[in-house]
Amino acid sequence: MMRSLLGPGVDLSVTMKRGRFAAIAALLLCACGGAPRPGGPPEGAVSPATALAPVAVPGTFADNPIVYFAITDRFLDGNPQNNRSYGRAPDGESEIGTFHGGDLAGLTRKLEDGYFRQLGVNALWITAPYQQMLGWVVGGNKEFRHYGYHGYYALDYTVLDANMGTQDELRKMIDLAHSQGIRVLFDVVMNHPGYADVASLSAFGVDVLWKGWEAATPADVNSYIDYNNPAFAKWWGPQWVRADLPGYPPASSLDDRTMQLSFLPDFRTEEKTPVELPPFLRNKKDTQAVPIPGATVRDYLVAWLTRWVREYGVDGFRCDTAKHVELESWVALKRAGTAALAEWKAKHPAQKIDDAPFWMTGEVFPHDVTRSEYFDHGFDNIINFDFQARAKELGADDWAGLDRLYAEYATALRSGARGGQAFNVLSYLSSHDTELFARQRLIEGGTKLLLAPGGVQIFYGDEAARPLGPGASSDPQQATRSSMAWSALDAEVLAHWRALGTFRQRHVALAAGTHRKLGDSPYTFARERSAAGQPASPASPAGPAHPAHPAHRDDRVVVALGATPGAAVTVPVAPVFADGATLQEAITGAQVTVRGGVVTVSPGPRGVVLLELLAQAQR
Repeated sequence: MMRSLLGPGVDLSVTMKRGRFAAIAALLLCACGGAPRPGGPPEGAVSPATALAPVAVPGTFADNPIVYFAITDRFLDGNPQNNRSYGRAPDGESEIGTFHGGDLAGLTRKLEDGYFRQLGVNALWITAPYQQMLGWVVGGNKEFRHYGYHGYYALDYTVLDANMGTQDELRKMIDLAHSQGIRVLFDVVMNHPGYADVASLSAFGVDVLWKGWEAATPADVNSYIDYNNPAFAKWWGPQWVRADLPGYPPASSLDDRTMQLSFLPDFRTEEKTPVELPPFLRNKKDTQAVPIPGATVRDYLVAWLTRWVREYGVDGFRCDTAKHVELESWVALKRAGTAALAEWKAKHPAQKIDDAPFWMTGEVFPHDVTRSEYFDHGFDNIINFDFQARAKELGADDWAGLDRLYAEYATALRSGARGGQAFNVLSYLSSHDTELFARQRLIEGGTKLLLAPGGVQIFYGDEAARPLGPGASSDPQQATRSSMAWSALDAEVLAHWRALGTFRQRHVALAAGTHRKLGDSPYTFARERSAAGQPASPASPAGPAHPAHPAHRDDRVVVALGATPGAAVTVPVAPVFADGATLQEAITGAQVTVRGGVVTVSPGPRGVVLLELLAQAQR
């Protein structure tokens, strides 16, 4: 295969759009010094023979999360033998809501290929791999069969869903990710289990189905369920959930924390009364759920979820529908998760990445870059719903607007840190719950996202222009969850995201530093972070003043956007970098020396300049 100079093992034999190969080839040649530029190197250029290396200050994961969100079923099919578990099958139509075959083995294969490492990713958020409802429910306006492929329709929290893989495959995936410095985060739901689908009701002897249910279609499936039958008590049971079913307590229509979302049963996590195991689980042969004397609904869910942490070393959770669960439950989950991960690390010192504690982020719509009560109740991070819309609204060359956005975010995050109230967020371009960022704008969008203050989340396929899939007019979000098009990755987009992602991974200043504008044409800004929490002092020609641990060093970068590709441009770098300092432009690999507070570089094919300090390489 064609080998990339951006990193070992990168396959560039992906589809390239006409007219783009030359630009990519030029980018890759420049990265290794393989092609001289017309007219010779810019003034101040350094000989590539100089034994220098970038000064990498990645920071802690909590400060600089770069999270890749994969809907596992739609990512890569690594084991076709598990595709039709529990009798699940394609619908033979558009396959909008069916399982597509992606699994844990597929994630492992891409870890082995170095795919995530080459993006600079330091965490992999995967959809809940525990068992989902066995069958399907009505999708959209009776338009398709909707399975729990996305992990939000849980059945049994204690066993893996067979479509996802085996315990050995989960352990292998997590261990391999850890060996690459990549944490694994589970998407978890404490607000609700899955629907009462006909396959699960039949399998567990909940006698509420009319004869002939096996022939049901999305148009008539609900007519095969006797919703007035008291036998529904044999399902989760009224002690466990609120639902519009005989004998079950009703949900609130006004209270966020006791309402039903989309008619899903609502867990009674706020109740203090101990409960027994749900009726259907008591005789479920493969469950790992056992009675816990005196346990409440909350206690059971916390125990079930953190078991994955204790047994496999899961590093954290992304908590779905967080605002629909009382804060005390999140505190309990964080406390138990922290203890479970510490226990796993003590038993597996060779498999752990570091001693960082259990980490949680949450979905609290429409949370933005502000510090809320969630940060005092278990959460290290909250998803930022503000960025997607603002990135979409900003024009491709609205540098003033982008600077206002960056300054706003950086100021809010730094103010929290200085006041002893540190917090962080995850910004994203595309979402499985809203829309995909315009495919033709992913170079621009990736630049905005991967240079943004705070943490960032890459939605699977944004880095390679994954197209929309089939959807339904009544449920358009399904189209955002198409299968990864591995035979048609956009090489130009992928190369750009890799360059920015790995640059970001080296520099915590981008995520957690002060932001200052240095110039207008091209738009130039600096990010600086001091280990002491104060503005970093200018980098001297000798490089870092002290060989501190990488998480605790000063860090600084200068970025220029909107320059003319290939044309020499003067970029101001003072007072961030002192005269005589040697810098690298991270996309082209060019090395330059600061003279008179500026450097002269020739940008790569997208007019982006990423400047970082070089120092004598350690031998």
